[in-house]
Amino acid sequence: MSTKDYLEKDYYKVLGVSKSASQDEIKKSYRKLARKYHPDANKGDTDAEDRFKEVSEAYDVLSDEKRRKEYDSVRAMPGGFRGQQGGGFGFDLGDLFGQGGTGTTTGAGAGDRIGDIFGGLFNRGGGARTSGTRRARRGADVETEVTLTFGRAMNGVTVPIKLTSEAACPKCRGTGAKAGTVPRVCPNCEGTGSETRNLGNFGFQEPCKECHGRGLVVDDPCTICHGSGRATGTRTIQARIPAGVADGQKIRLKGKGAPGENGGPAGDLYVTIKVRPHKVFGRSGDNLTLSVPVTFPEAALGAEIKVPTFQGQPVTLRLQEGTPNGRTLRVKGRGATRRDGTKGDLLVTIDVQVPQKIDDTTREALERLRAADDGDDLRSELLQQAREE
Repeated sequence: MSTKDYLEKDYYKVLGVSKSASQDEIKKSYRKLARKYHPDANKGDTDAEDRFKEVSEAYDVLSDEKRRKEYDSVRAMPGGFRGQQGGGFGFDLGDLFGQGGTGTTTGAGAGDRIGDIFGGLFNRGGGARTSGTRRARRGADVETEVTLTFGRAMNGVTVPIKLTSEAACPKCRGTGAKAGTVPRVCPNCEGTGSETRNLGNFGFQEPCKECHGRGLVVDDPCTICHGSGRATGTRTIQARIPAGVADGQKIRLKGKGAPGENGGPAGDLYVTIKVRPHKVFGRSGDNLTLSVPVTFPEAALGAEIKVPTFQGQPVTLRLQEGTPNGRTLRVKGRGATRRDGTKGDLLVTIDVQVPQKIDDTTREALERLRAADDGDDLRSELLQQAREE
């Protein structure tokens, strides 16, 4: 199909939709018209067959967001660029593209250059014009794991990561062709890397079966990559792990994945963090956790106790009289670093210790305490509730 056809045909009108139509509206209109004009439903009707081709052609462009945007951009050019439809400079489209006209050699050359530009926009055309329209491809995303100590995860660290991924073949520089030869434009897809296959009333775009989506055909393949243009390579990158990362957290490093193809951007690197446990501190979200042993007298009578903080000076906590086992006290700002730079808290859980060995003096004191509590049965309410239905 010529560039002239692209400029002169109104695909929105063909599908009967407005220029602001959504993809759902475009798809709905296409399905309706495709069923109406499908050759199987109109045996021997050449007009219906031509109409079906027009509808399929229009949908092929408007259903692709990128091609639709390019099509709209070209249609929005000054009217003179599309002939005498809207005034403007009054150029003849045939002269502009060097297609029939008695223009000079200079004019024909300019037409070829403009044709190359528009041919590239739509990934259409044939011959040498599509040799420069190889589709840029984004590199693949890569996943890896990094194991850190508790301290390095808390403080943040830059670590070297060795990656093995696909990249351009070093021998053929990504062309896939043997030294001294070059690939040729795929004759099946004309360099676009894709083709349309009709299934009943619908058309589907899929990678070209001849070039496998590359847009190029290699007749004499490279001995290293065997024509793919890709090879496995190893590289080492320096990855910055932010402070406060937690075990199991996944970090995305933009553009650090596999290299792109044909000028496409690199993929992303996803690093899953594994954190070794600490001997003293635990983790609960952005908070650190700590279990502190206290004696029975400290819990019963109240006390001031010193507790450690992570990589900081100890802090003093005051226990109230009658502090129960398992109570949690909070130390503000001594936890893990959050994304906004602030810190979580340190959660200190009281663990009342029962002495394993008791001397005579301690035993006598405890006996007096038990005698003083004889009138209070702590389990009476529990036993009562257990008898209820």
